[in-house]
This record gives sequence, C-alpha cells and structure tokens, in this order.
Amino acid sequence: MEKIRIGLLGFGKTGKLVANEFIKDEAFSLSWVVRKTATDHHDYASRVLGYEYDCGKLFSVEELDHNFRMENPVDALVDFSSSDGVRLYKNIIGKKVPVITAISNYEPADLDLLNSIAEHAPVLYSPNITLGINVLMVAAQIIQKIAPHADIEIVEEHFKAKSEVSGTAKRIAGVLDLNPKTHINSIRVGGIVGRHEIIFGLPNQTIRLSHESISRAAFGQGAIFAAKAILGKPPGMYTMENIIAKMFEQNIPVY
Repeated sequence: MEKIRIGLLGFGKTGKLVANEFIKDEAFSLSWVVRKTATDHHDYASRVLGYEYDCGKLFSVEELDHNFRMENPVDALVDFSSSDGVRLYKNIIGKKVPVITAISNYEPADLDLLNSIAEHAPVLYSPNITLGINVLMVAAQIIQKIAPHADIEIVEEHFKAKSEVSGTAKRIAGVLDLNPKTHINSIRVGGIVGRHEIIFGLPNQTIRLSHESISRAAFGQGAIFAAKAILGKPPGMYTMENIIAKMFEQNIPVY
C-alpha cells in the first residue's frame, strides 16, 4: 500500500511535534516541510528531530517558486503556520489537494481565501485539532440537547504565563451558545499544557466532561486523524466536529 504523501507548513514548537508524529506513522510519508527561514544547517526535518535518516526535506519560504508544487507533489497539506500561510498554497500544492489547517485565528482576508480554496478542494479547518477536545465538544452538545435546563460552566486551566482566555474555551462557549465572559472560569498555575472541563449542573447531580493535553504531540495525532478522514472527500469546508459528529451518529448503540 502506497504511503500518503504529506506536506507540512510550519516548523515551530508545535510544527516540530506534528512532523514527528507523521514521521512515526507508517501510513504516511512526510515529503517536505516549509518554514519561515532556514535557522540551522539541517536539510531534513528528520535530522532536526534526531533521526538518523532523511525524511521531510526542509524549505524556507524564500526558496519557494512556481515550480515547487510540480516538483514536490503531495497528497495532502497540513498547515501549522500562521494566518498568512494560506497565501502560499498556490505555490506549494495543486488546486485540488486536500488541506488540514489548525491555525488559531485567521485574519478576515485570509479566511476568505481559505473559503475560496474549499470551492475546489476539501479543507478541514479546526483551530484545536486534538481528537479529544473535539469529541468533548460534540458530547457536550448532545448533553445540552438532552438536558437543556442544566446550568453549564466551563473551566480552563493553562500554564501560568498564558495571559489570555483560552481560544478553545471560547469555542466551547460558542457551540453551547454561552456568554464567554460569564461562563468561562480561568485558572493559571504551574506548567499545565491545557485542561478544559464542562460542568453540567442538574438537580441532585452533576455531569462533568474534561479533556487534558499532556503534550502538544496531540495536535499531530489529531492532524493524522483529520488527514485520513478528509482524503477522498468532495470539495468543501469541514471541521473535526462535523466528522466526529457523523461518527457518533453511525456508532450509537442499539438496545
């Protein structure tokens, strides 16, 4: 079975962990990685990550030209760069190549461009692409429909230096139609990577859904799940939520 060829955009702290997950997965071949600048002497992502073989050829943005996508074809693009990374797509991938993007916040013009790309190719856009947090959001919406009168509070815990309210917590508030200013409770202690909990208060009982990220490598595992899910899909905009919601629907136990 031929491996799925992946191109990765972004090689920062999270991008390196994502690259590592694709390198370890036997279903994929990390073809290349595009980063902002060449910051070391290595030619391959695998060498940067400590492997003793060549995988994931490194390119800086300055090296890209109109021939790049013809000379370096891939089956899917994974984007962990920044909002304006979408402007590089025309040079690095073909018009119909699937895209998985986990950019936290897109500028309006960049989001418009991403939507235009989705007219010709499947695009999966999830700011938090971890499998667990998206399962949590789908499950929370199901509980809310079952118990619409429950009191709901969101608790987000992160490392001490994180000043802003978690974007994932805001996203959870949005899908549950809650005011983020009054329903999100933030805790900042130590070196917590990220923990989110949704508490449903009912008469004489509570329901708690929680998810904790142990390592940013979870983003890479989420990207792998997303890549497998989106390949072969028709053009359009997808999210981890709607893919997981369909899987929930297809796997509801029958009693």
